[in-house]
Amino acid sequence: MAYVGQIVASVSEGLQYTLGLFAITIVLSMPLGLLLMFGRVGKNRLAKALTSVLVWLLRGTPLLLQLYFFYFGLTFIPTIGKYLVMDRFTAACVAFVLNYAVYFCEIFRGGYLSVDKGQFEAAKVLGFSRSQTIRRIVIPQMLRVCLPAISNESITLVKDTALVTAIGVTEILYFTKAAVNRDVNAFAYVVAAGMYLIMTYGLTALFKHLEKKYSF
Repeated sequence: MAYVGQIVASVSEGLQYTLGLFAITIVLSMPLGLLLMFGRVGKNRLAKALTSVLVWLLRGTPLLLQLYFFYFGLTFIPTIGKYLVMDRFTAACVAFVLNYAVYFCEIFRGGYLSVDKGQFEAAKVLGFSRSQTIRRIVIPQMLRVCLPAISNESITLVKDTALVTAIGVTEILYFTKAAVNRDVNAFAYVVAAGMYLIMTYGLTALFKHLEKKYSF
């Protein structure tokens, strides 16, 4: 039992970075994804083109490659590379926020397109401005439609945080590997799996509650 407690304590040292990365990504990527979505569905051709290219680029390349690019690659850009140096955790946050923002953008776009166009016309007749229509009518309906997809993406995010061990961020998997290598014992993997399962279970329960609460 003493060994079990030791391993749990050791692996738990990485929780602050795992949870921190998750929280920062959720808090920043969802609003950014919403902004990108409005760029994609809006009438401004330049905004639509730029957001479409960004979505294509970040969805079409591996998140791990993006982590390497933001931590190692930016520094090789001539002239400005020296100003783009970031510590490991900051680089991870930038990569995760941008990557998840484009996925949330597509999720929100699907929800936005599911709203009946007649509601825009009805709101206009009632004297609502476009911003009021978006804020009071479209976004609440859009989010209800998007909740299952947001839930799935959030659970995926918890598991994806393990990728940052590749650039040396000391999250759960970093300490797990260290414990396995030190003790030549795979039990730390079981502990890490348990931690991820607890986090994903909590998110699943939260989103089930939200889906039930805001169901039509």
